[in-house]
Amino acid sequence: MNFTSEQRLDDGVLEREFTLGEIPGILWTPTSVPASASASTSTSASGPVPLILISPPPLGLRKMYPRLAGRARYYAAKYGFAAATIELPGAGDRPRWDAVEQARADLRRVMETGAPVGDELIDALILPLVERSVPEWQAALDALLSLPEIGGPVGYEGGVISIGVRLAVVEPRIVAAGFFAGSLVPAAMYEEASRVTIPLHVLLQWDDEGNDRQASLDLFDAFGSKEKTLHANLGGHTGVPQFELETGARFFARHLK
Repeated sequence: MNFTSEQRLDDGVLEREFTLGEIPGILWTPTSVPASASASTSTSASGPVPLILISPPPLGLRKMYPRLAGRARYYAAKYGFAAATIELPGAGDRPRWDAVEQARADLRRVMETGAPVGDELIDALILPLVERSVPEWQAALDALLSLPEIGGPVGYEGGVISIGVRLAVVEPRIVAAGFFAGSLVPAAMYEEASRVTIPLHVLLQWDDEGNDRQASLDLFDAFGSKEKTLHANLGGHTGVPQFELETGARFFARHLK
């Protein structure tokens, strides 16, 4: 992991950009103990803190920076968590990925016609992204947990829900996850979802124009976790209410401290 820049933000958060091989990323860490941090926790800004991995949608870190940084800075400033994100394969400044670019173009054409998105197209779009992204997230986790200021436990939230499902199955260091329902789910992921056992907090936009609501409900039902919560709100894809940031933060506070 090579840090390429850093800046101390006005809410007591240190933001550092880094590269991990060819993969760019951003790390946010608290520089002071937040007032809302539990007095019973042994972590502080001077010792190892828990970590939340924030997976972006495949739109590029620069484009998604305001949303990613807003969540990360909230977790760091109010709850004392570190938060990190990395660029997904084929997104942002990373090399173009022809197969996924073609699948995205095919998806746009289908959605413009109003026709249902077929399983073959969903598989072509999502499964290669899962296969390539998950090992990269695990490598990033190795590097992040080697830093003296980060000690775990680890939470995950994001982005492409299928990436989160796979990580929740294969990565024992992740102890809780927050998912955003949608992003087109391959049929194979439903079986994997049955093997997810960590606590889950799932957000669903009821009127998401690009999401099959019933498919999202079916996936939630498939999760094998004994603790799983679904928050459904009216509105489209980008209309997640602001108060859900705090409910998600409280979810992580219960499981990471």
